Amino acid sequence: MCNCEILIPKLGIITDIRDETPDVKTFSVTAPDGGVVFPHMPGQCAMLSIPGVGEAMFSITSSPTNTAFMEYSIKKAGVLTDWLHRAETGQQITVRGPYGNAFPVEGDLKGKDLLFIAGGIGLAPLRSVINYVRANRKNYGKVDIVYGARSADDLVFRKEIESEWDGIDDVNVHLTIDRAQAGWSGNVGFVPAFVKDLGFTKGRTTLVCGPPIMIKFVLAALDEIGFDETKIYTTMELRMKCGIGKCGRCNIGSKYVCKDGPVFRCDELAALPDEY
Repeated sequence: MCNCEILIPKLGIITDIRDETPDVKTFSVTAPDGGVVFPHMPGQCAMLSIPGVGEAMFSITSSPTNTAFMEYSIKKAGVLTDWLHRAETGQQITVRGPYGNAFPVEGDLKGKDLLFIAGGIGLAPLRSVINYVRANRKNYGKVDIVYGARSADDLVFRKEIESEWDGIDDVNVHLTIDRAQAGWSGNVGFVPAFVKDLGFTKGRTTLVCGPPIMIKFVLAALDEIGFDETKIYTTMELRMKCGIGKCGRCNIGSKYVCKDGPVFRCDELAALPDEY
């Protein structure tokens, strides 16, 4: 049965806009009287709408431990996102949600050594999990984050990574870019190969997000190392459309991404047709 509450648009106010990369901005959104528009868990999504312009599903990139505002990191890629990238603080939007399931931060991830692997804007949905883990640090083991992008300029949350994540609270970040460029002294190469070079032990519980081709080769690399596919999670929020399983556009075999996901374990994906 549908939870009708998530279908009701709620008013949100854009209170801050932060440039992440040349084509990605992070928007802070609050309820009219302050605070979050609604509670959520890491990995869930929301439908953002500008009446007369359009609406679309986006990952909630802030942690639920942040009760002052919600954040959405949005890549400029179409009519709605172009409009949002031209918006200013104070702009009113409507927000619906939360949609989908969440990463099992209070279940299978608890007490585990965690490995986050992301490419490009794929770090956005994992950021919510990472900051949730940091806010509840004693509940989790070692944390490593492997993140890559086309260039140094395309690394989202770079200031946050360098000032708040890397080396703090036993969190280690490993950055890579696809091709060498002036001023970059870090690793150069694609994420799947970098994961193998770093030599992680196969006991890690792993969360992966990025372009589909990256995910495909990362999963192959993890399988080669010997990682257990029942301990690997990914999110397919890009497949979500209506969010409630009515339009059928997110259907893969017997699963609806919006109702059964968007978070899936690797072994669950392995049982589906090769349509994603």
